[in-house]
Amino acid sequence: MKKFNLHLVSDSTGETVSSVSRAALAHFDDVEPEEFSWTLVRTSAQMERVIEAIRENPGAVMYTLVDNRLRDMLKIECARRGLPCIAVLSTVVSELSSFLGLETHASPGKQHELNEDYFSRVDAISYALAHDDGQAHWELSEADIVIVGVSRTSKSPTCVYLAYKGLKTANIPFVLGCPLPPSLETLKKPLVVGLTISPDRLQQIRKTRLQSLKQEEDTNYVDMEHMQEEISESRKLFNKYKWPVIDVTKRSVEETAATIVQYLKKHQEKMGLQAKTGEKDA
Repeated sequence: MKKFNLHLVSDSTGETVSSVSRAALAHFDDVEPEEFSWTLVRTSAQMERVIEAIRENPGAVMYTLVDNRLRDMLKIECARRGLPCIAVLSTVVSELSSFLGLETHASPGKQHELNEDYFSRVDAISYALAHDDGQAHWELSEADIVIVGVSRTSKSPTCVYLAYKGLKTANIPFVLGCPLPPSLETLKKPLVVGLTISPDRLQQIRKTRLQSLKQEEDTNYVDMEHMQEEISESRKLFNKYKWPVIDVTKRSVEETAATIVQYLKKHQEKMGLQAKTGEKDA
C-alpha cells in the first residue's frame, strides 16, 4: 500500500477538488492518501498557513483557486519543493472559454451562490429528511421519486444523494406483514422504484449493523430464510405494480442514484406524453 500526503486547497467549500481527487484516485490500486483539506482560503495570510502545513507534510497538491496571487503563492512553494501542484479545473475552463469565445469572470464560491437551484436543493434535502423511512407518507404525491425496499438497501443515503441534486425523494421500508401506504398504488407524478439485493450481501450488511450497535445476532433480522422471504415478497410487490427494480448488491449509492435518474427521465417523458395526448395507463 503506497501512502502519501494529499493537500486539497480551495477558496470555496472544497467539494469540487475533493470530488475530482476521489475520481482520480479511483484509477489507482493500493494507494492510501493522508488528506489535508484547506477550504475558504481567500487571503494571503490563510495561504501562508496552508504553505506552512505543506512544508511540514510534503505531498501532492490539488487546488481550485480563482485569485491569481494566491495561485502563484501556492505554485511557487510547490515548485521549490518539487511537489506536483494540480489545478483541477483550469484545463476544462480554458477549453470552454476557447470554444465559447468568452473570457471567464470567476469569483470564489460562485458555484454556491444563493440562487434558485440552491434553494431547490435545500428544499429537496428537507423533504428527504422529513420523509425518511416511511415518515409523512400522506405527502408522497409531492415527491419526484419514492424508493421502496427492505431494510439496509441504502434507501436513505440514496434519497439524500438525490436530494442534493434537487430531487424530492422519499423512501418506504418493505417489512413482512406490514402494509405499505395505500397511496403508493395510486401515485402518478412520482417515480416509484424498488431496490433489491442478494440475501448473502444483505446478511453481511445487517450483521455489521448489529455489531456496530452491539446487539445480539440471533434474530430474524439476519436469518437467511427470513431475508430470502423478505426479498422474494418485495420483488413480487415491485412486479405487481410494474415498478422499475434496481439490484444494489454491487452498486454504490452514486451508481444507484444515476440509474434512478435515468428511470425518472423516462417516467417524466411518459407522463408528459400522456398529459398531451390524454392517454390512460393500460
